[in-house]
Amino acid sequence: MATDGQRLHCLVTGATGYIGGRLVPELLRAGHHVRCLARSPGKLRDHPWAKHAETVQGDVTDPESVAAALRGVDVAYYLVHALGAGSGFEDTDRQAARIFAEQARLAGVRRIVYLGGLTPRDVPERLLSPHLRSRAEVGEIFLRSPVPATVLRAAVVIGSGSASFEMLRYLTERLPVMVTPSWVRTRTQPIAVRDVLRYLVGSATMPDDVDRAFDIGGPDVLTYREMMHRYAAVAGLRRRLILPVPVLTPRLSSHWIGLVTPVPASIARPLTESLRHEVVCREHDIARYVPDAPGRPLPFDEALALALRRVRETQVATRWSSASVPGAPSDPLPTDPDWAGGSLYQDERHRPVDASREDLWRVIEGIGGENGWYSSPVAWAVRGWLDRFAGGVGLRRGRRDTERLRVGDSLDFWRVEEIEPGHLLRLRAEMRLPGLAWLEMRAETDDQGRTRYRQRALFHPRGLLGHAYWWSVAPFHSVVFGGMARNIARAAAGGPGGRRSGSRPGRRTVRRQTSSAPPHQE
Repeated sequence: MATDGQRLHCLVTGATGYIGGRLVPELLRAGHHVRCLARSPGKLRDHPWAKHAETVQGDVTDPESVAAALRGVDVAYYLVHALGAGSGFEDTDRQAARIFAEQARLAGVRRIVYLGGLTPRDVPERLLSPHLRSRAEVGEIFLRSPVPATVLRAAVVIGSGSASFEMLRYLTERLPVMVTPSWVRTRTQPIAVRDVLRYLVGSATMPDDVDRAFDIGGPDVLTYREMMHRYAAVAGLRRRLILPVPVLTPRLSSHWIGLVTPVPASIARPLTESLRHEVVCREHDIARYVPDAPGRPLPFDEALALALRRVRETQVATRWSSASVPGAPSDPLPTDPDWAGGSLYQDERHRPVDASREDLWRVIEGIGGENGWYSSPVAWAVRGWLDRFAGGVGLRRGRRDTERLRVGDSLDFWRVEEIEPGHLLRLRAEMRLPGLAWLEMRAETDDQGRTRYRQRALFHPRGLLGHAYWWSVAPFHSVVFGGMARNIARAAAGGPGGRRSGSRPGRRTVRRQTSSAPPHQE
């Protein structure tokens, strides 16, 4: 195996996710060549490190694309999980891991590195949550393969934007008095995301004879209740009153968390199920191969303080929502006008703007999150709550950065599908809908050199229910989309006190088309 200072060829799967998106720049900083395997390589285009890493298209369930991605690779990082929601996710995890292990063997890969979950002691496998059971099985598949493997097992990961941190943060900040499930008394061993990354990078240079799992955790063993109290202290909040009750099951807890925090129930459930049993490290052998410096791993309070600072300074590199949401549409916008996919409804609006294109673009790129949607707050809030109750992501995912967007970013219940700085922002809906939806916003200049704002909402219905949905909400478009266009133009011109253009706004058109056929991590 490579020695320190040797340049390795590394493959990172899951680079569009929370950990993968942070691991790539750390590997580059360590001097390694990095190749990323992604189903949608375009999502990586705007990352600060994108020009320094190679990106290939593929899927871990497709042997051919995995084989091509592993060609010439020394170390393969496996950071892909089928989230524990819906039926069959364990089969998907199992199939993908076996394909990856076999193709790594055929390609002559020297090491597989996998990040899984810390499992409880003395708990029969049948009693583990499906989430933990599947992670443990994937680790065993890699350890049984001929390729030497490093399997890292972590519990709660604390870092700006992690699902565990966001859940802890919002529960503590929003609820000074909490009736909580009994699992808040369960002990766990959280770890800072920067220590997870340090162990992942260090695993690349382990000796060839190392083929085993390692428990990784921070120096503190805490109950979730203690973690909430510690968060309140670090964040400068009053001490929280926490009242555990035995009646809240993991399923009920996940829905409760989905209502209180930005983390939807589909993601909260595997997290809460993992907290039912005590998950504490049984060893710290990783330090033999990735030595700990003074003060490392980071204490829990220090990890919290660093994560909070990143959030407040809007320096969040990746978020839990960076990864695709289970069940969310992934189809790209159909080409227009030569699309051959059926009906496509549109609501198009355009307005003159008494401001420069640059001023208009700043408003467009800053949309969503705490800045809002420049339309009826009640209408957007109701739509967000309806999506939450339907099991969707809702409106509270917010933004990774308050001013800048990049392809692949989540933006409330949208995801950035395309961005052309200064000109176009296209969002794809990830709310629960009977069809596919997009929202486009453009900053343009007309023939006379005047700034114009153009907005287009598109909907591709699925079945009769999709058509019925469009026509049922169409009467409200003048309030939602019309108000949005009007207020964005006004905000670009300087808000309510800004100069208003005397030009007549563009005519609203609603038509239906039918066709036949790198920074350091905290």
